[in-house]
Amino acid sequence: MPDQPFYAPGLRFTCARCSACCRYESGFVFLSEKDALILAKCLKMSYTSFIETYCRWVPAPEEERLSLKETSDFDCIFWNNGCSVYEGRPLQCRTFPFWQAHLRSQQIWDRIAEECPGMGKGTLFTRDDIESCLQKQSAEPLITRKRR
Repeated sequence: MPDQPFYAPGLRFTCARCSACCRYESGFVFLSEKDALILAKCLKMSYTSFIETYCRWVPAPEEERLSLKETSDFDCIFWNNGCSVYEGRPLQCRTFPFWQAHLRSQQIWDRIAEECPGMGKGTLFTRDDIESCLQKQSAEPLITRKRR
């Protein structure tokens, strides 16, 4: 029988609404085509205007990825005493903390949990729930372009 991932018994998480994942330090909120379309609609903007106003290109090894901008103090551009686009927030935000990078090992998960008061508490997400989040992320590729 193959090794089970550490999260096979499930993981607990309930957002404490502390906004730590939205504020205070630099981070990227990468967007899929679907994310950008939903946000543009939520903001009653054209797709192009949304990209020009709220996004930036972030260099990656072989490409650039589209990300939401941040304020000068590293808050998400849409944070204003809470998420101002909560109903239209990107998949990356909706699936936190169940990201591939966080689920590589128990040690990584535990390190992230030290910074997030909602991890390890509240709702039990089953292995199927967690893998559904990962599957959704895989099904919505990020917007990229060749490096300039």
